[in-house]
Amino acid sequence: MISLHTWATPNGRKASILLEELALPYEVVMVNIGRNEQFSPACLAISPNNKIPAIVDHDAEGGPLAVFESGAILIYLAEKYGRFLPESGSERYKALEWLHWHDGGLGPTLSQLFFFVKFTREKSPLAISRFIAEADRLLTVMDKRLAETTYLAGDEYTISDIASYPWVSAATTSLGDVLIERLRSKPVLHRWIQTVSDRPAVKRGMAVPAM
Repeated sequence: MISLHTWATPNGRKASILLEELALPYEVVMVNIGRNEQFSPACLAISPNNKIPAIVDHDAEGGPLAVFESGAILIYLAEKYGRFLPESGSERYKALEWLHWHDGGLGPTLSQLFFFVKFTREKSPLAISRFIAEADRLLTVMDKRLAETTYLAGDEYTISDIASYPWVSAATTSLGDVLIERLRSKPVLHRWIQTVSDRPAVKRGMAVPAM
């Protein structure tokens, strides 16, 4: 059994989507970040960076294993169960390449944009302009890549798609009013969004946790 410590955020939904894709039994442990529950001793014992998601694999070799950071969780589960990450060759490194592209660029950029647009009372035009421009640049990179391939890593759906989808979904919904003009110029990206969102496991994973 796997325990998923999570909340209703794009980062949290990366892990739940993969768990649903793998059809694994798991329990959801809700960590209300609005109440700072991620700073509790119990949460810090699992995720020392006081972030969600984190998992505990109670059936890991050698005893229960805690894994934090969404990218690490995706790699761990994909490798353990042999799906959504090729074992070797160029396909594997393309999947890891685009996973790290997301973790180092797209996810953090959209997160910062969301913060400055939606959460701060005192708006910073410079910060908002900066992160809109960077979000547009990264989404353009993604759109160009998807004009060449069906999925980010190539012809097969991988953890790189799972990592990016929740944040791109947020870009078209929660941030849609900010990015609408830039998103209109990226039809290939919309094709990918529809393809991924149509997957039943993605629909289930995006509904975790049930609020």
